[in-house]
Amino acid sequence: MSAARELRDLFRLRILQLATLGSLFALVIWRSLALKFAVRDLDNWWHLKVGEWILHNHSVPHTGIFSATAANRPWAAYSWGYEVLLSLSYRWFDIVGMGVFGTVLTVLVAVSVYRMTRRLSGRFWVGCLTATVACSVFLFTMCPRPVYFTMILFATELTLILEANRTGRVQPLYWLPLVFLFWANLHIQFIYGLAIVGLLVGVNLVQRLAAVTGWNPEYLLPPTLPLGPVAAVFAGCILATCISPYSYHLYEIVYGYASAKLPYQMIREMQPITFRVPSHYLQVLLTGAAFFALGRKKQVDLFKVGMLLLTTVVGYRMMRDAWFVCIAAAACIADFPAEEGTQDRAENWSECLGLAAFLLVAGLLFARNTDFSRAGLDGKISSVFPVDAVNYLRKHPQPGPMYNAFDWGGFLIWYMPDYPVAIDGRTDLYGDEMGGRFLATGSGEDSYLTDPYLTEAGVVLLQREMPLAALLQNDQRFRKIYEDRLAVVFVPR
Repeated sequence: MSAARELRDLFRLRILQLATLGSLFALVIWRSLALKFAVRDLDNWWHLKVGEWILHNHSVPHTGIFSATAANRPWAAYSWGYEVLLSLSYRWFDIVGMGVFGTVLTVLVAVSVYRMTRRLSGRFWVGCLTATVACSVFLFTMCPRPVYFTMILFATELTLILEANRTGRVQPLYWLPLVFLFWANLHIQFIYGLAIVGLLVGVNLVQRLAAVTGWNPEYLLPPTLPLGPVAAVFAGCILATCISPYSYHLYEIVYGYASAKLPYQMIREMQPITFRVPSHYLQVLLTGAAFFALGRKKQVDLFKVGMLLLTTVVGYRMMRDAWFVCIAAAACIADFPAEEGTQDRAENWSECLGLAAFLLVAGLLFARNTDFSRAGLDGKISSVFPVDAVNYLRKHPQPGPMYNAFDWGGFLIWYMPDYPVAIDGRTDLYGDEMGGRFLATGSGEDSYLTDPYLTEAGVVLLQREMPLAALLQNDQRFRKIYEDRLAVVFVPR
């Protein structure tokens, strides 16, 4: 009777755990569908168009396609894998497919973070709570985009590294080159993951050199992995990142981003956190909890400390990189495994399939109640982007070239392909000098009077509230031909 009762209690606990997990993932689906983030993003539209170009031409671009001002400049579609997947989703299921793709990607981020914390802790409630807190900081602060693949692969990387460190078995690290092979073809921030592997090698090397000199204090955790195989894995990861259409030139792009200045001034999400939203304070609490967790151990793990310091610097320097420090912090908090025999059983295949079926049904029901349909998505797009203004120009075409607002450049690449854009979100294409000129002109500085791109424009499409739009109302060189609640269109007199 006692054994039967114990089995019944375990069954009830398992049902509670699965119900909790399903509810949390369902909440992610509902929020993603309700916000319609996938079609609101400023950059997803040029990603979509680039993916269509790749599928049509069976090659990747090497110059600034779709741009009137930077068409001949070198440019690499470093997220080409993401762009192809996005374009296939749109090709198969139209605009709804694009929205579903973004929702699935959002759920996969949450699943990957939970899987990391669950495996590292060996306990359901610890893993579930830690993953929930971490995801609540960053998951809905930006729209689904290529960096979501980086989040997924970074969580996978940390799982492999920390499990290898804990057990002293180097074998889990042998998966890392394959991870970086995919990563380098999906998003340029594979460099973040590569820095973590480099840190692992560096800490291992420094500790072994220190031990040779006789400095080996007891309060430091000694290296658990052999240096040679770890260094070989690092070399393999670097080589794997070069297996892409752009080969080693991806590192030139990384250097370009690192040396740029303007994007960090003009793009809000690339600026430091402001502590004006609750998620910023939750990020601080999560980071503090991770440092506290490391401090509780009897021996200091230099790799974890170094990783947390590195991710903290980056994650607080740019709002959009909050995921970097949050996932690392969650991994450090979760990496206190339960003793052997007290660990919770991981979800088996039947339970995972049951959860997937539940989430599919929940997604279909949520879609009906959040107006996640072709009409609903079209309405959201029209409320954010100049759909009506573009439709007017289609009926009343004007000679180019076009001068456009920075924020709308990506959408215009997709929705107004007959007019190559003057500027869009590809800051690596335009550079600081050209980007700075567009920023100054759009802000209404006196330089707009001599801006050659504006002076030579045959049609000017701006956001109605832009300072430049107010100036052109009284500029004798231009006349207004269209205006609505979002956009205003000017042509030369």
